[in-house]
Amino acid sequence: MKRARILKKIVILVIVLALPGFLYYLLMVEGKNRYFPLSKFGPKKLAKTTHSVHGKEVPDTIYHKLPDFKLTDQDGKSVTLKTFDHKIFVTCFFYTNCPSVCGTMIKNINQVAANYAKNKMVYFVSITVDPARDSVAVLKKYIQNLKPASKQWFFLTGDTSTIYNLARKGFLVNALQTGKDDFIYSDKIMLVDVDKRIRGYYAGAMPTDVDRLNNEIKVLLSEELMKDTPEY
Repeated sequence: MKRARILKKIVILVIVLALPGFLYYLLMVEGKNRYFPLSKFGPKKLAKTTHSVHGKEVPDTIYHKLPDFKLTDQDGKSVTLKTFDHKIFVTCFFYTNCPSVCGTMIKNINQVAANYAKNKMVYFVSITVDPARDSVAVLKKYIQNLKPASKQWFFLTGDTSTIYNLARKGFLVNALQTGKDDFIYSDKIMLVDVDKRIRGYYAGAMPTDVDRLNNEIKVLLSEELMKDTPEY
């Protein structure tokens, strides 16, 4: 009887000691196999290089990435794609005289920005489609009224050719001026990863899409953390 009790205690001790390692295995190994990353949007092509999957060589995929650009922020400072190296960022197109949709979209982004105000990896970018009127001074006044929740939020202006080409060829959305006060531009919010790839599109005025954006920022942050996790 005494021997049976000792054996029982040994079994319990082994289970207690083994459980953390087992849980770690499920989270870090099995969890990786069950992890579904966000899509990568835009045109793609096969590379000449390959990688191994279950012992077979599979061609690497070259995904669409944002082209470089040079614009000016609300403080008159130059902003390029390099500004966002090793950063995740959320982008939209807008203009300060927009009658309705822009205001709702910017307000929704501000709510998301509040959740990441202290996270140095998450940035926000709003690019005007009306740079003729939206000068540095106008953008500065605009954000003073907005009171952005994050200090890591750039409001950008520049020349129309740079902005419209960036919208169409980079973010793959519409942006053009059709009249003095008329603009065709996308109401989408875009999520960009650290490799400058588009990972999500969200309707800026739709609460459900804004909630999805908030959650998918967390997914990208998790991706980056997983990159830093050693393989065992």
